[in-house]
Amino acid sequence: MYRPNAFREDDNDKLVAFMKANSFATFVSMAKGQICASHIPLVVTVQDDVIKLSGHLAKQNPQWQGFENAESLAIFTGAHAYISPALYEKHESVPTWNYIAVHASGVPKIITFNDSPESMDKMIDGMISTYEARYKSHWDGLSNRYREGMMKDIVGFEMTVTRLEGKYKLSQNRSLVDRQNVSNALLQSSDPTARAVGVEMQQNLEADE
Repeated sequence: MYRPNAFREDDNDKLVAFMKANSFATFVSMAKGQICASHIPLVVTVQDDVIKLSGHLAKQNPQWQGFENAESLAIFTGAHAYISPALYEKHESVPTWNYIAVHASGVPKIITFNDSPESMDKMIDGMISTYEARYKSHWDGLSNRYREGMMKDIVGFEMTVTRLEGKYKLSQNRSLVDRQNVSNALLQSSDPTARAVGVEMQQNLEADE
């Protein structure tokens, strides 16, 4: 990811918190010589400063066939907003876009029910506890035949993150007046997504004070 110094974010705690808050990610891999991408929920965990991502794909999705052979990339994105040059002090300015994105790379390890039912159970439990803990009793109450059929139709994975890149493009390359103007305009927007970017900008401005 192209990250000019003004927008570069290397605080792992901040990036992990962002990934957890925006965990429906785009997962990109190479499979059979083609770029494959899937849009899936991921579980983000940290233990002893090691960041791991886990999730699953449908077994019919060919993307998993590229796992364990090369790096995959998980792309986490949040709110984004168009920035009008009318908000800047200088007339000679151009439009841009503000956004936050985090890229996490690593080599996924495949998990299948046939090879390791314990690992598959652990992956499923992690997904349930992250997204709807109360569903656990429902899942446990399903017949073994049904649950095993579901788990045999997916391919799980766990990926240790070996490269983590964050980009917070929030007008840090502009003057303080420009940043305040942009933040105020976004906070007053009728678009909740734009307002969310305004909140991030306001927090950055307060941190710089």
